Order: sequence, then C-alpha cells, then structure tokens
Amino acid sequence: MQAPISVSRRSFLAASAAASLAGALRAAVDVPIGLELFSVRNELKHDGIATVRSVAKMGYQCVEFFAPYYDWTPDYAKSMKRVMDDIGIKCYSTHNGPKSFTAEGMPHAIELNNILGAKYVVFASAGKPEGIGGWMKVAETLNNAAEQLKPAGLQPGYHNHQLEFTPVDGKRPMDVLAANTGKDVMLQFDVGTCVEAGADPVAWINQNPGRIRSMHLKDWSPDRGYRVLFGEGVVPWKPIMEAAKKTGGLEYALIEQEGSDYPAFETAVRCLQNYRKMMA
Repeated sequence: MQAPISVSRRSFLAASAAASLAGALRAAVDVPIGLELFSVRNELKHDGIATVRSVAKMGYQCVEFFAPYYDWTPDYAKSMKRVMDDIGIKCYSTHNGPKSFTAEGMPHAIELNNILGAKYVVFASAGKPEGIGGWMKVAETLNNAAEQLKPAGLQPGYHNHQLEFTPVDGKRPMDVLAANTGKDVMLQFDVGTCVEAGADPVAWINQNPGRIRSMHLKDWSPDRGYRVLFGEGVVPWKPIMEAAKKTGGLEYALIEQEGSDYPAFETAVRCLQNYRKMMA
C-alpha cells in the first residue's frame, strides 16, 4: 500500500504545480523583444554583420531588417543567417518597399526571407494613395501577396504611419485596410505614430483581435516628437502591451528609434533597459 502523502509533501506538490502553471502562463504571454534595425541604420550600412552581433550582445532577441536588405545576394543572406544562428538571434520579419510586392520583385523577397527564417514580409509604406479608392488598391495588393507568399510559408504584413490613422473622406485608411484584407495579413502596429495622430492604441488593438502580431514600440511626446527614448514619452505602454498580448495575438515586439540625444547603439541599450524595467 502506498504511504499517505504528508502535509508537507502535499504542500510541495501543490507549490510545484502552481509554479509550473505560472511558468506556462508566463511563457504564453511573454514575447521576444527585438530591434528594428532602422534604429542603427548607419552602423548597419557600415558593417551589417558586426551590427547584428552588437545588437544581440545588448540582449535583444530578434531583429527586423529594413528596405536595403532587398539588395542583398542570397550568399550574403546565408552568411547573415549563419551569424544569427551562432549568436542566437532571430529575424521574424523584414520591411519592404513596393518592389517586393510586384510579380517581378517578389521572388527575390521570398528567397531572402526564407533564407533568413522570417515569417512576415511587411509592406513598410504605401506612400500617399489617393482617396479611399487608393487604399482599397493597397488592400488588394496585400490580399494578392497573401496568396503568392503562402506556398513559401510566408505572410504579408502592413506597417502603419500617422497617415493611416488620419481620416480620408470620413474614414481612417487603417480601418479600410483591416476591413478589406484577410486575417492572414498581419497588421504591424507602429504605436507612436498612432498616438501622434490622436488615435486610441488600445482601442485599435481590441478592434482587431489576433491581427496585431507584431508591434513597433516607438514612443512620442508633444514637445520632443520621436526623439524621446522608449518609456519616456506619453505612450501608455502597459495597457497597450496587455491588450496586445491578451487580444492582439502579439508574437514579438520591436523597439524602433528614429534618433535621440545619444549615439545609436547607446540609444538602443537605454531603450531596452527602460523596456525591461517597465515590463518587470
């Protein structure tokens, strides 16, 4: 016959189960924190591989390459991926110009993103489409891209700026894009530009459950614009992150800094330190 479980052992087992559950819950809500490499654009241009190594040493878990990556050769992309694997940093998405969404340009984007191990090919900016009709064409481009990228295991994304949250003919372009694209089109949320445009970031996330799978954590203040470090502006980060994890389907987040009073690398370090303090 099995010996009765003592009170102390029962307590131990209960505590262990609670700890395991807590760990599982943390794993479910914690997301990798990365850097949009536009934040260190000059360093990246000078030496891309050394820059990615430096970003990894800071403690960032992922990076997002922006438009110039498209000019890479497959061999260079493979070299970058070997380095990323060696230092343990990921690339979940890339930022792309219109060329990546054309019939002629998409094959190269697919090849590079597959080499890098990315999941999302993000349309970084649609420029200035004319009226709601122009934004409907952008939605069509994204839906077509979803069909073309799917066989390669990739998905399209769209990155907003202030323009997308500024009404046109009584409608916000972001609402038009969200309503007229499939759920496989990821809505990459640039938070600071939304706040500058006067929109409610938490409301936007809650209106689009499961589609805010990536965010750019860019802060903003009325007097200093985007030169404030992450956590030092007016953006309400804690409720935003809570909504993004609970409702938005957030898979990873990227700090982005357009410039500050500090050198680019120091800026990236300070932003990451502020993020960790705030999210602790």
